[in-house]
Amino acid sequence: MRARRPYVAAAMAKRDGEAAKLIVKNRRASFDYHVLRRYEAGLELTGTEVKSLRAGQVSLSDSYAQVENGELFLLHCNIAPYQASGPALQHAPLRPRRLLLHRREIDELGREVREKGLTLVPLSLYWKEGRAKAEIGLCKGKTFGDRREAIAERESRREIDRALRGARKRSR
Repeated sequence: MRARRPYVAAAMAKRDGEAAKLIVKNRRASFDYHVLRRYEAGLELTGTEVKSLRAGQVSLSDSYAQVENGELFLLHCNIAPYQASGPALQHAPLRPRRLLLHRREIDELGREVREKGLTLVPLSLYWKEGRAKAEIGLCKGKTFGDRREAIAERESRREIDRALRGARKRSR
């Protein structure tokens, strides 16, 4: 039996569904917010925005999502201009980008944000089956005490790991 050529195997893997490829992660979100629920949303982008995303030129810091007139928008997400294209084809780096979710999900998110005072925060951007996706979290802000508690827990976990590593080295 002959071995498959690599490009055939790659094409089959892509057809069967490939793993999501991370573009950028909002690391600050888990420190500032309790994530209650996560949603996967499509992104409506222009051509130069897609090329900038492929180059990894995007920042999620200070960005958030908001429901306006029954539509969900990603605001303050900075996608840098694509340098290889001319100035006439460029996109505005901070323009509002529409997020694609089912109507039922958008209505539910809008209601929870209004009634409970929660926040919609983008947690990450990634490629899934060749399409840009955003992971949006329905979040509740952490208090100062919650943040200090998280820092203390992280520090204690590091000390325990250090102690265990030291004990393993000594037992060898």
